[in-house]
Amino acid sequence: MASYDGVTDAMREVETGKLDATLQDTPIASFYAKDFPKLRFVGEAVAPGYYVIYARKGDRDLIEAFNTAFVALYRNGELERIYKNYGMWNADQAELAAIIDSGKFYGLAAALTEAPAAVEPTNADASTVAPAVVSVAAPPPVEEKSKLENAGDYARLLGAASLMTVFLSLVSFPLAIAIGLSVAVGRLYGPAWLKLPLTAYVEFLRGTPLMLQLYFIFYFLPELGIIIPAIPTAIIGLAINYSAYESEIYRAGLQAIPSGQMEAALSLGMSRPQALQRIIVPQAFRIVIPPVVNDFIAMFKDTSVCSVVTIVELTKQFSVLSRNNVSDLVVLMGFTGLFYLMMSYPMSLVARKIENKLGNEART
Repeated sequence: MASYDGVTDAMREVETGKLDATLQDTPIASFYAKDFPKLRFVGEAVAPGYYVIYARKGDRDLIEAFNTAFVALYRNGELERIYKNYGMWNADQAELAAIIDSGKFYGLAAALTEAPAAVEPTNADASTVAPAVVSVAAPPPVEEKSKLENAGDYARLLGAASLMTVFLSLVSFPLAIAIGLSVAVGRLYGPAWLKLPLTAYVEFLRGTPLMLQLYFIFYFLPELGIIIPAIPTAIIGLAINYSAYESEIYRAGLQAIPSGQMEAALSLGMSRPQALQRIIVPQAFRIVIPPVVNDFIAMFKDTSVCSVVTIVELTKQFSVLSRNNVSDLVVLMGFTGLFYLMMSYPMSLVARKIENKLGNEART
């Protein structure tokens, strides 16, 4: 299931062919239909679509004022004019208007009683009966969970989302290293005509935000007929973006190797590619381990940007939960930070172990 921040994102996905259909509220679908000429309504609405106003059951005066104003707007034609101006007047609204004209309203006094399961319409004269008010029986009290029980649910949901964060990082970063190393070698040892486009590649990717690059892949390319699903989009976007930074890291590492190393390898009969593979790159790798690990840890956090292409990873899940459980914000922040730390700290330990091992080998 895909998660979208706005209804128009889902409608765009249907228009480009990524989704087969989208179910929207009637007012929203009617209003935005003009922006998506390739879409069409399929079948009848599954339920009537109205704009409604909520008020506390005890606010009798406020409810009566709302209903009086509503009926007045209808009777002078202003309500229909407003709805038609925004393309919102349809059969559902006409049916509601017919109920007003018929004089069959739910009695206001009855609707404001403690919690009727249903209110029968009356046939009194429309000029003497209060406007329509619908009252729903109060739901049974919900047994609130303890903070400890909520914490267990939060840990489970955030833990599942963190698996997506780990997956995106583990798949994207090796690709970023491979591309970045290739770009660095091409800039330093490739033909002259190749250096300018590779330099432009690096500078463009470093100079534009990852979010914009993801938008380009996910939302713009479908306009050209190139449709890439959400997870491949995230992997490609992360890999390409980080390849620019990896390229600069490896370029610095390669330049730190004395030129005599290449000359010695060539004098032993190695070709330039063999010298790079066996002599130069392995030595550069020792130098770049710390910044490469830093980039990997940074990627864990940058996967949060992938929520713009409908992926629910750790930060997106935190955002969803925090909006619906504001009182538990501190707990959610604590769990989210803990999961990120659990993902990144082991990488620091691994990098330190590798550095120590390579350092010991160098001393021996």
